[in-house]
Amino acid sequence: MLYAEGPEKLPRISGNAGLAGRNATARLPSNKPNESRKTNMAAFTPEKDTGFPEFVALMALLMSIVALTIDTMLPALVTIGMELGVSDPNHNQYIISVFFLGLAFGQLLYGPLSDSIGRKPSIYIGVAIFMFGCVLSLTAESFNVMLIGRLLQGFGAASPRVISVALIRDLYEGRRMAQVMSYVMALFILVPVIAPALGQLIITLIHWRAIFVVFLLLSCTATLWLAIRQPETLPAAQRTPLSLTRVLKAVADVCAIRTTLGYAITSGFIAGLFLAFLSTSPQILQVQYQLGDLFPLFFAMIACSIGLASFLNGRLVMRLGMHLLARRALWSLLGLSLLYSLPAYLYGGQPPLWTLISYLLAALFSVGLLFGNLNALAMQPLSHLAGVGAAVVGSLSTLISLPLGIFIGHCYDGTVLPLLAGFGACSLAAIIMFTWAGRGTLEQAGDGSVK
Repeated sequence: MLYAEGPEKLPRISGNAGLAGRNATARLPSNKPNESRKTNMAAFTPEKDTGFPEFVALMALLMSIVALTIDTMLPALVTIGMELGVSDPNHNQYIISVFFLGLAFGQLLYGPLSDSIGRKPSIYIGVAIFMFGCVLSLTAESFNVMLIGRLLQGFGAASPRVISVALIRDLYEGRRMAQVMSYVMALFILVPVIAPALGQLIITLIHWRAIFVVFLLLSCTATLWLAIRQPETLPAAQRTPLSLTRVLKAVADVCAIRTTLGYAITSGFIAGLFLAFLSTSPQILQVQYQLGDLFPLFFAMIACSIGLASFLNGRLVMRLGMHLLARRALWSLLGLSLLYSLPAYLYGGQPPLWTLISYLLAALFSVGLLFGNLNALAMQPLSHLAGVGAAVVGSLSTLISLPLGIFIGHCYDGTVLPLLAGFGACSLAAIIMFTWAGRGTLEQAGDGSVK
């Protein structure tokens, strides 16, 4: 089994397992930059070694392409809608939700593709599609063309998003994977902190179209870093031919695992309420509370709570375990939403700003505890199906979150009540599914795996 001791040590390969539980070894990220690791696969020649901090930073950057492509757009939604002739302000939310639609279907492709041709080549293909979508949105003269570009951006960004998880799962498992995911998320969350401010700055100094130029530069930087520094984690001898029959069978195998299916659906409910918050936050904070250009500052403050939760989770998960932390976070989220609904109702759906911010800080802190743990719990049984497993888990959770986020967002009526109702309903549904997924399972004290 893959395992590591201490927060800064990396997985070692035992005599009975290799990458992702296979009898193969590869050069893994090491704390010693010049340390070499032997391989028993003659056909697999890993590239330059990366250290643990660099590996975490690279994974965070690859995942941040999705966050940047979403959050940088938030201050621009109203402006883009006005310039491209959108009549209903709620339709501006499609700029966010259509991206998630492409993200959901893209993950279904890139996971199996990465199992067939390797992790890195699959990322290259996705980034190329992402860049084409950026160019399309950059030059869009109609709202429909903008949405097509956003759809392609989501479809392409699915590649680094889902394959990053497969890369991590190739090297880590159990609580150690949850810890690594938490450190990645702690860095990843810096993007939502600064992205709205970056978007606002670009709109003020240049034009909203220049935002897509930033996307192009970021994707180029991440791809070059990956190509030069990160070893391929899936040896050629361990790759599987890409065929529809094989993919469908793998998908069926993944969905037949109760814990994986249950935790993936749970993650979908949490992602749904988070998408609703992302879609409506400009209308609530910019328009309803008339924050205007101060929106990025308040959004950054709220995003920091998610980053803090992810960082603390990385410290706590090795001691308390994924299941316990996730369960407590779910109940906290439900309790906070129910408690705050009463004063929000008494204030007619527009409670004082400081109370709303306080609630969002606490609620999204709970969400930050959930992201890494739910993903690791869902991926835990999938050592032999890391690529397609990451694809199914990511796609399923996104497909669940998309209609939920769109529905809650379109219920926005100038008050915070629809958002609070959505938070409460989604967290309750997540608790029910989480309980179903964990029924009859036992988290082991050693590595956090669930049987």
